[in-house]
Amino acid sequence: MSAEDRFKELGLELPPAAKPQGVYKPIVVSGNMAYLSGHGPLQSDGSLITGRVGSEIDPEAGYQAARQTGLAILATLRSHFGSLDRVKRIVKSLGMVNAAPNFKDHPKVINGYSELLRDVFGEDAGVGARSAVGMGSLPLNMAVEIEAIFEVEG
Repeated sequence: MSAEDRFKELGLELPPAAKPQGVYKPIVVSGNMAYLSGHGPLQSDGSLITGRVGSEIDPEAGYQAARQTGLAILATLRSHFGSLDRVKRIVKSLGMVNAAPNFKDHPKVINGYSELLRDVFGEDAGVGARSAVGMGSLPLNMAVEIEAIFEVEG
């Protein structure tokens, strides 16, 4: 089953593709690699899911923010390539959690993103190398920021 077919089967909705908030590009393609700048939990209405996980929002809300960040990344990929089917696999992701100092479950939060990619791209192509770390703050107080590298069809 193709990524687009899985996406439709899951009944997912993409937010608008992210617009740069500074001097950078949301996606740069070099050869067969697509490098995505940090994306946040952008919702369909243009707002962000905000708050520090472990003090302002709970881990489940952080998980949902990571999932929404995954949808924002998919929106950028689809906007750029015209179809998610151009993605061969996720290679590497860096998940950053806006975390309270004593919060320790960063990987569980970023699983919201990783599980979404697995569900859309499949068990092999949708699971890549990953880091999940805590940050003292993130831009605009967003709960999660994720950057990623994908292998794509040339």
